[in-house]
Amino acid sequence: MVSSLAEKVCYELPVGDQLLPMNGLIGNQLKLTYLGEINCLHCNRKSNKSFAQGYCYPCFKKLAQCDLCIMKPEQCHYAAGTCREPEWGEQFCMQDHFVYLANSSGLKVGITRYTQIPTRWIDQGATQALPIFRVKTRLQSGQLEVILKQHIADKTDWRKMLKGMAENKDLAAERDRLLAECGDEIAELSNEQGKGDIEFLKRAEVVNIEFPVQEYPKKVSSLNFDKTAEISGKLQGIKGQYLIFDCGVLNIRKFGGYRIAVESC
Repeated sequence: MVSSLAEKVCYELPVGDQLLPMNGLIGNQLKLTYLGEINCLHCNRKSNKSFAQGYCYPCFKKLAQCDLCIMKPEQCHYAAGTCREPEWGEQFCMQDHFVYLANSSGLKVGITRYTQIPTRWIDQGATQALPIFRVKTRLQSGQLEVILKQHIADKTDWRKMLKGMAENKDLAAERDRLLAECGDEIAELSNEQGKGDIEFLKRAEVVNIEFPVQEYPKKVSSLNFDKTAEISGKLQGIKGQYLIFDCGVLNIRKFGGYRIAVESC
């Protein structure tokens, strides 16, 4: 889903060539039907199965954006000359990244390109976020994340995130605590990098995010187009990339490339 930050996050769902506004459908009965066709998000060829949330198998194997180092940026191998697509790596990995704290299912550390703020936080269902470092490359952001995640989670518990609002945290205080615990390792990494490559964002402010949810589920049950072609129920809200129905939750990003019909009842 396409999202934008406002008083509450605004969502639009790509359906064919159109973007369907979703916030106005919350509270309505909604039916989503998988039409039995998957098209690769990169080359648009038909595929019997989706890999890495929307790619056909040949693209999954050849595209740099499907490489393991996207999930584990500390394993970036661009400098070794083994990137699958050096030009893509130059554009997306050799650019400014942020290391941040977010509060989704609890406190976590994460990284994102500067162009993905605040989209990355919205996609994770974070209700608070605070940038703490700005670095020059994806590899550097991954190296910092490795240091910090020794003391803090680096993943979101999606079930907990979908059960309600996370308890507010003092992110500035949590940042300072982490820096005190990891100060020597961060200083060592900073000394290894070029001058100014790692910038501490002392004056950064907390971003607060509110999601359009009327009612959170007491029990989180996952819905899946690969098991059920038709998903129908009352849309109770949207958080992260999840549609929250009265019959379960649907991770819409998981089904990128699926051809789906949407009907509001």
